[in-house]
Amino acid sequence: VKDYADNLRKLAAEKGVELNLQDAQGDVARQLDQLNTLITQGYKYFVIIPQDTSATEQMAQQIKAAGGGASFSNIQPSVEALKVGKDFYLASSPELVAGQYQAQIIDEYFTKYPAKAPNKVLNILYLQGQLGHPAQISREAGLIDTLKSLGYTVNFIARDTADWSPDKAQEKMDTWLAAHSGKFNLVVAQNDGMALGAVESLITNGLVDNDPSDGTILTFPVIGIDATADALNSMDQNKLYATVLQDSVGQSSTAFELAYEMATKGTATGMTAWGIAPAKEVISEAPANDAAVIGQCYLVPFKPVTKANYKDLM
Repeated sequence: VKDYADNLRKLAAEKGVELNLQDAQGDVARQLDQLNTLITQGYKYFVIIPQDTSATEQMAQQIKAAGGGASFSNIQPSVEALKVGKDFYLASSPELVAGQYQAQIIDEYFTKYPAKAPNKVLNILYLQGQLGHPAQISREAGLIDTLKSLGYTVNFIARDTADWSPDKAQEKMDTWLAAHSGKFNLVVAQNDGMALGAVESLITNGLVDNDPSDGTILTFPVIGIDATADALNSMDQNKLYATVLQDSVGQSSTAFELAYEMATKGTATGMTAWGIAPAKEVISEAPANDAAVIGQCYLVPFKPVTKANYKDLM
């Protein structure tokens, strides 16, 4: 989120736009209060990272009543929110794809080192984000469905939320390692923060072979999502095996351009934002699964990050 906000500041400065950044700190009630205050102050066009998808229709209704529009980004709005009007957009990345890319990275690893997963059996320690969060649900579905389609047997030796937190992930991993020693061959986390917490736990508990020939000095590969600077540094040290880029610059740039077009030209309908055209075909993930709003959906691609390309992002 910091990278997202920093890029918004940069874009606003370049365009000479007044930018009012608010942090809801994960609290949807706080976010709704902030929105009400901003509308009262005369703000009409918004870039919103919603704290709760179920609140986005209410947000859109309030903004429409004020004669404005919004780009919902990073966390998906509901289909109903986009149906409030043509001045409401999705500028985000399909979370299902992040899980699919994790599965592809896993497949490449175990195809190269089949002895580490005999008979294509994966015994996974899986760190989830906030339960019920759209990213938690879709990233998990993408991972499982793709691994099964690639012929793997997927066993979750342990699976629980660490709420996106490195510290909670490390604590949970410490507990799991004590309970499940020798029973797993892979660690997957739904974001890099938790993945790095898992890395620290493995190191602290001595699960290090110091052989980087497979891309990691850890006994088991750890895979995250986000491609944060800390994650890339960990990859450079042969600790974290791989991650998936969630393009905060791409998401924030697309969302900002849509809001800017609405504010300066009255509409952003059909425009290309940050080089991304509105989607034309529905996908399985809401809100881009509804043909009625597909033209309001700008899908910023995820990208797998491995030893082959991680330095390009550093």
